[in-house]
Amino acid sequence: MSWRIPLFGSQQQQTDPNFQDIPTQSWYPPSVVGSSSRPSTPTSSSASPHQRASDHPQSSSRGQPSPAEAAGIIARLKDKSIEELQRLLKDKEAYNAFFNSLDQVKTQNNVRDELRKETAQLARENLEKEQRILELRNQCTIIRTTELAAAQDRLTDLEMRKDDIMRSYSPAALLDKLQTSMAKLDEESEELHQKFLEKDIDLPTFVQKYKKLRTAYHKQALLHLAGQTSFR
Repeated sequence: MSWRIPLFGSQQQQTDPNFQDIPTQSWYPPSVVGSSSRPSTPTSSSASPHQRASDHPQSSSRGQPSPAEAAGIIARLKDKSIEELQRLLKDKEAYNAFFNSLDQVKTQNNVRDELRKETAQLARENLEKEQRILELRNQCTIIRTTELAAAQDRLTDLEMRKDDIMRSYSPAALLDKLQTSMAKLDEESEELHQKFLEKDIDLPTFVQKYKKLRTAYHKQALLHLAGQTSFR
């Protein structure tokens, strides 16, 4: 916070010739000392109403105190002697002591100190959480490299098994299975018939087994025909 303190003395400043001898080559900023050793007051007749009205936005843009705050500072400077005012201009420590004694500066310093304390407290809390954050990060790394990898492999295996099952129960696969079963039943029927011709089995046994095989064959043939018709 950098305020420029307007140095206004009592009426003695206008009558005392020593006031004009204040050195301008001091530590104090030249913009405060000014090109003239006689400061102008807010009620000076040399400033037009337009100039006084335009001073306020310039002051606020440069971080200078508001009119009310400036009036409080002027009130504290009015009772100071020429020697005290000269000391404020020439002695940096005296100026800093006076500057830091202002209520506005004290308030800003208190706010700054509180912000510093809060920032330091937040920093300490963040540092206290750093170890926990590292532990969680390590756990995430372990899960990602071990448990997650195993779970992904398991998921891939299950998806492959699901695809195999879905393929095995697809309409085309079911029709192929029926076709294979029909061919096997037809082959068994022919073998049974050949045995009967060679008199390896008697007639009642042949009729019973052959009827059973042909019945199963024709049932599957009807299913196969119905399936082919449905999926065309």
